[in-house]
Amino acid sequence: MSRQPRASGHFRIGYAEDLKLIQTPLERWALAALLVVLGGLPFLASPFLLDLANQVFLASIGSLALMLLTGYAGQVSLGHAGLLAAGAFTVGILAKELGAPFWITLPAAALVGSLLGLLFGLPSLRLRGLYLAVSTLALHFLVVYCGGEYEARRGLSTGIVIDPPSIGGHAVTSARAWYFVLGLAATGTLLLSLNLLRSGTGRAWAAIRANETVAEALGIGVAAHKLLAFVLSSLITAVAGALFGYYRGFVSVEAFSLFLSIQYVAMIIIGGMGSLLGALLGALFVTLFPYGIEAALGALPGAQRYAGALFAVNYTAFGLVMILFLVLEPFGLVGIWRRIETYFVLWPFKYRPLAGRPR
Repeated sequence: MSRQPRASGHFRIGYAEDLKLIQTPLERWALAALLVVLGGLPFLASPFLLDLANQVFLASIGSLALMLLTGYAGQVSLGHAGLLAAGAFTVGILAKELGAPFWITLPAAALVGSLLGLLFGLPSLRLRGLYLAVSTLALHFLVVYCGGEYEARRGLSTGIVIDPPSIGGHAVTSARAWYFVLGLAATGTLLLSLNLLRSGTGRAWAAIRANETVAEALGIGVAAHKLLAFVLSSLITAVAGALFGYYRGFVSVEAFSLFLSIQYVAMIIIGGMGSLLGALLGALFVTLFPYGIEAALGALPGAQRYAGALFAVNYTAFGLVMILFLVLEPFGLVGIWRRIETYFVLWPFKYRPLAGRPR
């Protein structure tokens, strides 16, 4: 009795298949397992674990925004913390001075982020690479300075206190309620990013990242698409900052140091440049990494002696991990995931490159 041969991989035979969001059986199973875990987590996890999950959701929104700008459009930015601060301070100032509700402050934060993205995206029409990265630092220092001045003039030495938002007549106060709000926000950001990249805009960004001169020769509006990348990324980031302000219940300039921008850059590098999955994995890794270091130090004999060195160890380990990923795994965590996926897709077969052939 003849047996039908088993396919040795996943093959695409048309553009429609290539544009599918979920393409392989392994991806379907992985997504189903993830949905089960995420759906059960708020009912089984402790408040501490829910707080960690909420931090990951917030970081995911910001890392997806930066991935669109840097990973896909090729525009380097070090002003991410400034945009987060802009969204958070917009919410804080409107809530304190005018008593504005959630449904007004959030669009206002998005508008402020868009305007800042347009303003600080203009240098990208002339500058590239390191010069563009340095120019975006002005955004960070300007927003943080303005926020600090507002705090000082209003006598808010500990920051701006923000009342919990009210959605559908119910105040969002518990970690479980925030889990659903932030989870939906992160999911919406992911779907928006996926559809953007599948559109003509996403293909134009990819062409600009590869070679601006060739992209312009092909008829792509390089200037318009660069500014669009800055505006959309800044809008999403400012909204993430606004949600951060509401979630924490206060806004202060100390929360938006330059190190925060470095952390977001690390998210897209460690996760894997040019991949939305990489942005999510990077956000998960960078958010949980300090807690892992703290737990590892706490497990050592005489843990009390290392309590004062926790801050220095965190910084040192964080820098070391970034170097190791850049040197040993330039494709980041998403590169590791793709190798695992390929192994199971091709199993029981195994690809072995011929001698003398490039890998």
